[in-house]
Amino acid sequence: MSKRKRSRWGWGFEDAAIGADEASGAAAGIEPLFGFAPQAPESAVPFESVELPAPAIEPPRGALSALCSQSKEERAEHSYGCSYLDTIRAFRGLYEHVPDLVARPQNEQQVEQLLEWAAASNVAVIPYGGGTSVVGGVEPNVPASFNGTCSLDLGLLDQVLEVDPVSRSALIGAGASGPRLEEQLGEHGLTMRFYPQSFECSTLGGWVATRAGGHFATRLTHIDDLVESVRAITPSGLWQSRRLPGSGAGPSPDRMLLGSEGTLGVITEAWVRVQPRPQHRASRAVRFGDFLTGAEAAREIVQSGLDPANCRLLDQLEAQQTGAGDGTHSVLVIGFESTDAAVDHDLERALEIAASHGGEWDAPSGARPAAEGNWREAFIKMPYIRDMLVQLGILADTFETAITWDRFPAFHEAVVGATREALGEPCRVSCRFTHLYPDGPAPYYTVLAPARRGDEIAQWHQMKQAAGDAIIAAGGTITHHHAVGRDHRPWYDEQRPELFAAALGAAKREIDPAGILNPGVLLG
Repeated sequence: MSKRKRSRWGWGFEDAAIGADEASGAAAGIEPLFGFAPQAPESAVPFESVELPAPAIEPPRGALSALCSQSKEERAEHSYGCSYLDTIRAFRGLYEHVPDLVARPQNEQQVEQLLEWAAASNVAVIPYGGGTSVVGGVEPNVPASFNGTCSLDLGLLDQVLEVDPVSRSALIGAGASGPRLEEQLGEHGLTMRFYPQSFECSTLGGWVATRAGGHFATRLTHIDDLVESVRAITPSGLWQSRRLPGSGAGPSPDRMLLGSEGTLGVITEAWVRVQPRPQHRASRAVRFGDFLTGAEAAREIVQSGLDPANCRLLDQLEAQQTGAGDGTHSVLVIGFESTDAAVDHDLERALEIAASHGGEWDAPSGARPAAEGNWREAFIKMPYIRDMLVQLGILADTFETAITWDRFPAFHEAVVGATREALGEPCRVSCRFTHLYPDGPAPYYTVLAPARRGDEIAQWHQMKQAAGDAIIAAGGTITHHHAVGRDHRPWYDEQRPELFAAALGAAKREIDPAGILNPGVLLG
């Protein structure tokens, strides 16, 4: 089978992208849905006319040279992740920071050799998984003190290496994408059951490095919850934690690698928890008169200990945009699943709680409710839809955070207000809860506004600055599951304690004395 080709400037794969003709056909429905009209369709700058900076370094000599490429296509593909900022720059043909070479190791020994070469050659190394970062995590924007940059692509380390059916865990290579690892686990009747929105392209190593959040709203929400141990190659040697179900032996070595974003080591494999595919499911879409009332229902449900697999609350605008509602009510998509027993009783209790807050829902008809099905389909297609909106001159971006329940109403008002003020009218700022905890939600905001064509980068920075400032000022986290990267660094520096930053910097100097691993991310 031929390998699917990734989109040159946008999300995902070329064969699934929404083209100019389809975008033109969709334009008529934009104004009734968003409240403002799209602009005339525009096409991306042809890649043939794009000029990249010449490589500043030569590839390593000897056997390593066969692992490296300096082709225009490879270097451009590894220049950006998949944020709106990345997308609009690639769409415009703007490539300022480009890796000087791309290396694709086939095993850990080659990773180690490449790091040795990079340290000796003063070359910065950017670990690269699926290239789905939305926070500037893989852009080779490094200090000028380095002689060059190498994007270290782990895509060939994509095997399920071992399966333990007794403990229900598996050892998987860091370069395995979501579909790739699920295909291999499926041969054993197992699943990892971890589905971020980037599932089709993102990798296990990327999930671990960024502390990614999956699809499920409660309990096993983060990759942290599924990791047994992590193995990484560092410039100072091997880092491997012991495989255990839990341990109280001091600060955890694998937990330190979780969220390290390629700054402490190159993650090569991890043991993760797996399970049989669930056989029992029950779900419903519940309507509420307003978002804050729905939030109170969601709070009571998650504090009840029911642990629904899905408990996504969409405000009126979000429900309308995803086809889950008509814009007159907020929608709570709630679902339960189990590998062992029926979950209908859990759903019934959750619905009782929702009803006590005025929630309403349609009686089951045997098929999945339209609101729930529409939301799921929109969730999967949303990155492709965003790229279509770029072609129609619409700024479409998201940001997410977390806050305690007691502060959420005031927090929500402040963040939405600051973002709308920065964008000006017309614009839409909608919200949904992606994950829920007994002590607070993870709100996820979607921003839509007419793009200032030719000035989209400055427009985005204005919006991002306002939203980030409002989040930190109101007590939230600058990111719940999208990582820090380069885009969130200013607010991350404010959020973390100074002593912790100093301790992290000391660890970095011990592990990576030359500072070659993803400089500029997490640490200066």
